[in-house]
Amino acid sequence: MLGIVLVNYGGIGDTLECLESIEAMTGTNVKTVVVNVSDNKNGRVEEGDRIKNKFGKIVLIQSSNIGFSGANNLGIKYLLNINSQNVMLLNNDTKVDRKLASTMVTTTLREKVGAVSPKIYFYPGKEFHKSDYRKEEYGRVIWFAGGLLDKKDFYAWHRGVDELDHGQFDQRIETDFVTGCCLVAKKEIWEKVGLLAEKAFLYFEDVDWSLRVLKAGFDLIYDPNGIVWHKNAGSTAGSGSDTHIYYQTRNRFYYGMKHSGLRPKLTLLREAVRKLGGGNGIEKEASKDALFLKMGKRYG
Repeated sequence: MLGIVLVNYGGIGDTLECLESIEAMTGTNVKTVVVNVSDNKNGRVEEGDRIKNKFGKIVLIQSSNIGFSGANNLGIKYLLNINSQNVMLLNNDTKVDRKLASTMVTTTLREKVGAVSPKIYFYPGKEFHKSDYRKEEYGRVIWFAGGLLDKKDFYAWHRGVDELDHGQFDQRIETDFVTGCCLVAKKEIWEKVGLLAEKAFLYFEDVDWSLRVLKAGFDLIYDPNGIVWHKNAGSTAGSGSDTHIYYQTRNRFYYGMKHSGLRPKLTLLREAVRKLGGGNGIEKEASKDALFLKMGKRYG
């Protein structure tokens, strides 16, 4: 059985569309868990009820705002407890291809595979620079075709991002990291490596988890035969927002210091100190928290 974890945080329309595409998948027995995040401020408990009423077979878990990592971990724990042989993390602002589940599960069975992510396109019309493309090209612009990590300064980026797909990324390859937008790993990998780091709260938790998988001796795979369309930051304040800048900045410094060698650590330390002295307000706050190891929910 493949277990799928979705986190709904005020994105009810996206979540319902994603669940519809999951229902249309073929070839694999699927159990879907939706973690509905609400708190006293946003009053979104009823969104969980709407989801459950429309998709009665899903498992609904109500949660306070414990971050992307914490919410996903609730779903992962549930699925491992019911003996799901594979667990997929999937952003709620996605639409999946009908063959995604069977493709991803087949790839996890390959020797030494720790986790796998598929080819991910921008959702049609959600491209960063959609004016650069003809309308008939929407939905074929790459968002993720493997992860690249510069270990010297701990910058992570997506291979092929913003490129129109001409088949140039149609080869299955090892990748530096898998993306939390969509990743699949066997039960034994989750049990051996552990869950997502809840201290991250938001962003870089997938890079940290990926590096832990690699250190455990397993491979990370990009498989272009699986297809997902992503609306990109549909459940958060979005790319370039203060929330995005804060957690990306803080967590990059923190996890760079955790996983890097001595020279990269010194480079990151100098950069954090520079931002602390001369960055904008958000970067200063993020750098300060990273330097003083203040993690978890700190902003937004």
